[in-house]
Amino acid sequence: MAWDEWERLKTEAVGGDEAGVRVNNAPPAGGGGGSSDLVVRSDELGKLGDMARDLRQRLSTGGDYARPATYDAAIELIGDDLDLGSALLEEHDAWNTKLTTLKEACAHISNHLDYSRGIHAEDEKKIATDMRNADGRKMTVSRIYDYIK
Repeated sequence: MAWDEWERLKTEAVGGDEAGVRVNNAPPAGGGGGSSDLVVRSDELGKLGDMARDLRQRLSTGGDYARPATYDAAIELIGDDLDLGSALLEEHDAWNTKLTTLKEACAHISNHLDYSRGIHAEDEKKIATDMRNADGRKMTVSRIYDYIK
């Protein structure tokens, strides 16, 4: 019984509207996917970089808000010979480690996006100013447009 249902589902999946990964293949007309999904504009990268930078700043202040009080409480509990103090100190240290990692990740994202924007702008400028035809002559925008028409 289960085998019959499995075979039926496989048949429906193959015969139906396929959705899945298409490598080196354009999507059907009107369908999603394709290279247009990979377009990112410089202003979008800038906004994402700003968001990552802002998140890092907020984590630096808000994420560290309770740390001093937590540390003081842990030391006081340890001083009173309570095991809870060492457990609280472990949590304090774990939080610090994870917070630092998260802040570094935000900085990495922000820096990477800034770097990507800069490199892309340099590449675009180089392509626009250094493009040459088969004869080695410089391609102006108007000459490039003539090839496209």
